Amino acid sequence: MEFTKWQGCGNDFVIVDFLDREPVDFAALAVRMCDRHFGVGADGLMIVCPSETADIRMREFNPDGTEPEMCGNGIRCFARCLYDCGRIRREQFTIETIAGTMVPRILTESGEVTAVEVDMGEPVLAGDAIPVRGFGMEPVIAQPITVEDRTYAMTCVSMGNPHCVIFVDDAEGFPLAELGPKFENHPAFPRRINTEFVHVRDRKHARMRVWERGAGITLACGTGTCATLAAGVLCDVLDRAAEIEVDGGVIHVAWHADGHIFMTGPAEPVFAGIWQGDV
Repeated sequence: MEFTKWQGCGNDFVIVDFLDREPVDFAALAVRMCDRHFGVGADGLMIVCPSETADIRMREFNPDGTEPEMCGNGIRCFARCLYDCGRIRREQFTIETIAGTMVPRILTESGEVTAVEVDMGEPVLAGDAIPVRGFGMEPVIAQPITVEDRTYAMTCVSMGNPHCVIFVDDAEGFPLAELGPKFENHPAFPRRINTEFVHVRDRKHARMRVWERGAGITLACGTGTCATLAAGVLCDVLDRAAEIEVDGGVIHVAWHADGHIFMTGPAEPVFAGIWQGDV
């Protein structure tokens, strides 16, 4: 089975085309292929599928086999993969995801792809819809959450998948490996949560580190950068357009007047190969 591997700001993905193949147990395949010692190694497996509602359908599976609703860095890589391989020949098209239809646009300069921009839609702010327990349809902005006997101020946003944003004084030194799983599995979050720990440098720049639900520490999280910008605007610490620095690079995020958040960043090929393990 042929595959390609891609990365966006160090967030890496294996992509397999199943447009002309019968589906298999994708969750089990993801566990095997994403393993960094016995497989290809990746933060997620992405499947190219036919769609009845969009140009193409994207399914993604975490290294633990769970299927998240959406992945920001992943959809940029997915979009460029489709464009580069010729499955899609337009620079703007639609992708069906569990979180809804996303609209990526391939950005080129002198015929070369420079970045991918994605209309990520409107952030979801109602507590029950994210979901976060105890808030009904009210937004969750700078609300207290206690983890390991310390209380933090959380602002929660769904970008198709749930995020908890914590503003901290030192994102670099935050004990991410220790506390990330505590936030992910906190009883406040019935479907677990992605958590961003963010240091605001100024109103147009922030440093973000992330613990992703089902994947752990990753070098980047595209939906997380969108959630970070939304939380920063809601808490009045970021402007509506800002550069979000992650471990693997920088992603530009803008919250437009129509309510949609646009994310722009790199999507780069790493290598191609043939998977000879079980499918």
